[in-house]
Amino acid sequence: MIDRHAPCAIRPKPAPERFGTLVRAIIGQQISTKAAASIAARLRERAGATLTPAAIFDVGAEGLRGVGLSRVKVAYVLDLADAVATGRVPLARIGALDDEAIVERLTSVKGIGRWTADMFLIFALGRPDVLPVGDLGVRVALRNHFDLPDLPNPYLCRTLAEPWRPYRTLAMWYLWRMLEVQRAGGRGPGAGASGGQALPSPD
Repeated sequence: MIDRHAPCAIRPKPAPERFGTLVRAIIGQQISTKAAASIAARLRERAGATLTPAAIFDVGAEGLRGVGLSRVKVAYVLDLADAVATGRVPLARIGALDDEAIVERLTSVKGIGRWTADMFLIFALGRPDVLPVGDLGVRVALRNHFDLPDLPNPYLCRTLAEPWRPYRTLAMWYLWRMLEVQRAGGRGPGAGASGGQALPSPD
């Protein structure tokens, strides 16, 4: 998989793009990748290509509803915008914190849980040693890679991935790519069984 997909495509995002990364993560919760992309595109048309808290406030709750967000997700996005605008979540400087401190700051925002925080660490900040044990794709990929009879629980995920420290992010990225190959070609044990969850990408 490394030979096929190298180099790893994860790159840290510029600070102005970090807010948009979190907004898109909230948009994508519990809906299909296609639906999330459509809503995100409509939001960019209303608020601009690079999302900012000020642009979200200008769109407002009704405008967010108009692009397709549920009332719950509207509340989440507005709380995130407030947290960033007031400095409760200092996205421009958040890279100076360690991983767990960043997770603590992010999960103080309504609608952002550990999975979203882990995805932010990986795809917004490019942190090299993140193991998102709450990600279904990771659990399926580890099951397939190690030919396990069942999905590993978080403890077993950490045990299996321990030899990959301090580059578990890279290992997970290649395992996600392995799942894509299996989904497309039906190869390997348990191929295609990702539970329908969209696989993370650097885009």
